[in-house]
Amino acid sequence: MNSWLSEWWGGGIAVVEPATLRDAARLVQLHGESFHRGWGEAEFEAMLAERNTLVHRLRIGRKIAGFAVSRIAADEAEILSIAVAASHRGRGLSRNLLMTHLGHLAGRGVRSVFLEVEENNQPARRLYERSGFTVIGRRERYYREANGEQLNAMVMRRDLS
Repeated sequence: MNSWLSEWWGGGIAVVEPATLRDAARLVQLHGESFHRGWGEAEFEAMLAERNTLVHRLRIGRKIAGFAVSRIAADEAEILSIAVAASHRGRGLSRNLLMTHLGHLAGRGVRSVFLEVEENNQPARRLYERSGFTVIGRRERYYREANGEQLNAMVMRRDLS
């Protein structure tokens, strides 16, 4: 009874699970809300169909509230994108999503995970640092803002083994 009540009252229990092709439109929407240059539906559909790409969705009740995407090459992976809807941020859901995603990568034999994060994106950097990632480099003017400003990226790495 308490589980049902908490789902009804709070919108549902957070579940991280594999995304499907049917999720592409919602993933596009979340990506567009979270990043300056959003990916299109064809891009998500291609990633969801690729064998070397792992895509998880964060579902709360019946609604998709986030996702994580990684591309795998041999025993390494790169997190291409991770996003949580603005209405669900600040609740620890992104950490749950990330850690579950990393667990699945490890289960596929991935030993090291890389990512780039905008240098001034403090919430994302805190998430990654608290999840065991360390800065291993910097890419000058890697991101371009809508106003043309170029921002640096921090390259981060975490070993899973």
